[in-house]
Amino acid sequence: MMFDEIKSAFIENKLAIYVAIAVFFISMILGYVFEPNLYSYFNPVVEDLTQKVQSGTVKLTFADIFFNNIKIVFQMFIYGVVFCVSILLLAFNGFFTGYYVAISGNLFYTLLLIIPHAIFEFSSCILACASGLVLFRFMHGFLKSIWHQDEKSAKLILWDSFNENSTRLKQAVIIFIMASVLMAIAGFVETYLTIPIAKAIISVLS
Repeated sequence: MMFDEIKSAFIENKLAIYVAIAVFFISMILGYVFEPNLYSYFNPVVEDLTQKVQSGTVKLTFADIFFNNIKIVFQMFIYGVVFCVSILLLAFNGFFTGYYVAISGNLFYTLLLIIPHAIFEFSSCILACASGLVLFRFMHGFLKSIWHQDEKSAKLILWDSFNENSTRLKQAVIIFIMASVLMAIAGFVETYLTIPIAKAIISVLS
């Protein structure tokens, strides 16, 4: 039963997922291509993060990585109430990823350090944005239902409107939960597997 609900959530909201995929990969490509133009915006972010890691303010533990990333996932979901914000957050992450890859001295090594966990992290961000878009669709349908109802008490109008659109809300939550699970996997891979995998590949190729 739960599998059917997850399947329905993805199938019925595939447009939102496709939009999120397009936004992320287009912004990532643009971030890579227009790296010189983005230097003044993103370089302070990179330097600040590097300084915090070196000083120990930010620790690359599973807990730190997971809670930092899950905060982004939650923001993309909850900011879906305001339609464009989820997309803007995803686009920012795409631009930053493209920029970071572009400024790296060794593209191959950088990709080795990104790809293992990025498979899960990028998928999580895309689904998080999609869940925000589905949440927006719920809010739009909910408010539209309220507007078209009359001759009922306020409580009954709210209840009927919620029931009429509750499936969309449930689907938004399901997609958000899947995004959170993927982000947990990404945090585990980044903490414990990314560097060993990169070293193993380099040792085989060298």
